[in-house]
Amino acid sequence: MPRTWRPRTPAVLTRIRETARSTPERRDRYVDLLRALAIVFVVLGHWLAVVVTTDDGIAGRNALGILSWTRPMTWLFQVMPVFFLVGGYANAASLASHREKGGDSLGWVLGRTDRLLRPTTAFLAAVWAVALGALLLGTPPELVGLATWAAAIPLWFLAAYLGVVVLAPLMHGLHRRWGAAVPSVLIGVVLALDVARLGLDVPFVGNTNYLLVWLALHQLGFLWRDRRAQPRPLAAAAAALGGFALLLALTVPGPYPTSMVTVPGQALGNTSPPTFALLVLGLTQTAVVLWLASPARRMLRRPGPWTAVVAVNAVVLTVFLWHMSAAVIAGAALYGTGLLTQWPVGSAAWLLQRVPWLVAVALVLAVLVVAFGGVEARTAPSSAGWRISARVSSPITNAAWRALIVSAMAAMLAGLTGIALTGVGQAGVSAFSMTALGAYAVGASALRLARRHWSGS
Repeated sequence: MPRTWRPRTPAVLTRIRETARSTPERRDRYVDLLRALAIVFVVLGHWLAVVVTTDDGIAGRNALGILSWTRPMTWLFQVMPVFFLVGGYANAASLASHREKGGDSLGWVLGRTDRLLRPTTAFLAAVWAVALGALLLGTPPELVGLATWAAAIPLWFLAAYLGVVVLAPLMHGLHRRWGAAVPSVLIGVVLALDVARLGLDVPFVGNTNYLLVWLALHQLGFLWRDRRAQPRPLAAAAAALGGFALLLALTVPGPYPTSMVTVPGQALGNTSPPTFALLVLGLTQTAVVLWLASPARRMLRRPGPWTAVVAVNAVVLTVFLWHMSAAVIAGAALYGTGLLTQWPVGSAAWLLQRVPWLVAVALVLAVLVVAFGGVEARTAPSSAGWRISARVSSPITNAAWRALIVSAMAAMLAGLTGIALTGVGQAGVSAFSMTALGAYAVGASALRLARRHWSGS
């Protein structure tokens, strides 16, 4: 009998299945599920909020600024607090393993940041190359600036997360000494700064919460990993309900707005800078996460759901970095050519059109992930056990390497923060954005050089 032809399974799918099958029992799969869900929810929230207009050339608006009834939905889609919670859990596990093998803090940061910087550098290089090419082809600078600004929206989160990662060894040391007192103090400081900013009109102090809010949630991840945050399901459910009630009290009468993301035109936003209300949302989400842990872990013992989680996590940062670029491309292709009609925002036709819009943007993102996902999927050599003094011959050389790494980290973070905070008018190939991009490039390149030195590659 002739053999039946069967299509070959793509190599990437085979690799994902093998990774799923070889997952050690000690791994908490629920943490990986939460990381994947957090990014998926943020991506969907951004796509749903995009409004493409063609009245005077292609432009973009935010549905939250037009439809007030959509703002409470951000309580569901603003799940970046969960990502920082999960990051704290994962970073605590990584730090523990690193120290058990004799590594030091700077060696850990050098290795940990590389896994984030590889896909970020590829993203920035591609976006700015396209922006420069578009200008050379005669595209109006305003349009290039708008597209570049929209594509770079995800970088605000990445800059904050990289800052938290750089501080993780220090904060984990405080955690091992003081435990739950550390996030408790951070929560109190966030509240005090908001009182000073909103109640006493003290300028600038609120900007500290760009870091403190995320540090507090990251610190809760340390507690979770140490099993110090494992309440009974009923207690977690009660805490979630209490957090929800507190959110209502903080937002309905004020002083905080209902939306958990910044709404264009509003004087006060919950993310710029992050507020105590956003932190309460994160605490409420943490309670929900702990409440749902047991059934979720049982589900993840099944091969199908766990394989899907492994697949998403293999390219999770690529998905996040490129999801707004996909929206820019799809918006230009669909609305710029008339394939999709510009209906009044909030109308029945506009709401129905969200479905083909999401499908189209997802397809564009899939192409981008295929093109750039390999950068993230390419596993770097493990940095576990690295000591910065291990491969140097003198104290002076050791000090020089440490100074180089610290300076490079500062330049990288300053550049990435500058890019993330660039306004629409300064985006594109402008003096401000290019200066920030240059600072990032210098810092990231120096870190790459240091990592190659310690990895021996």
